[in-house]
Amino acid sequence: MIATMVLVASICGVLIVGAFEGTADAIAENKRILLERAVFKVLPGAASVREYAATATGVQMLAAGAALPEGGIKFYAAYDKAGALKGIAAEAAGKGYADTVRVLYGYDAERQVIIGIGLVFSRETPGIGDKIVTDQAFLQNFVALDVRLNEEMSALANAVKVVKHGTKQNAWEIDAIAGATITSKAVGRGINESAQKLLPKLVPHIGELRS
Repeated sequence: MIATMVLVASICGVLIVGAFEGTADAIAENKRILLERAVFKVLPGAASVREYAATATGVQMLAAGAALPEGGIKFYAAYDKAGALKGIAAEAAGKGYADTVRVLYGYDAERQVIIGIGLVFSRETPGIGDKIVTDQAFLQNFVALDVRLNEEMSALANAVKVVKHGTKQNAWEIDAIAGATITSKAVGRGINESAQKLLPKLVPHIGELRS
């Protein structure tokens, strides 16, 4: 009986490992395609994507499946068909009502503004929390959200802030969705934290991405 159990367990192990190895490439390719589609959504006109890490000493391209260098922040550089830099995409995350809300945002380095967002992950209440990607008034916040750096290039000149619906007055403010304030704040908080960490490391080396 013991020998039979060992044999069955061995066969099952071989089958599981074989299935994993046989589908690993397909899974990786599907993830790559989904990522490209997400980047193309927040950076219209992009035709190709390269994965990078921003560090205290500069930016470096990441090979497929490579680990982030210590202290590095992952971002994606998108290029048009002619090879010109179209923009930067990065992920942001903030605690929402039900769970962490993750979004991908597009950054225009020339104007130093965020020009679009796309949903990566959310478990917020259907019909309420998902308004962050369906409510057109909310999405207007990200047509040109000001994330320029201060003179020292050490932080954002103005922190991204979510304000009560209908009270937005400044280009760095996000007008919350009425009835979905918690989810709105999760998006704003996530973008602010991501931009505060990434942009001071990225902007001084943006020329390296253009070349």
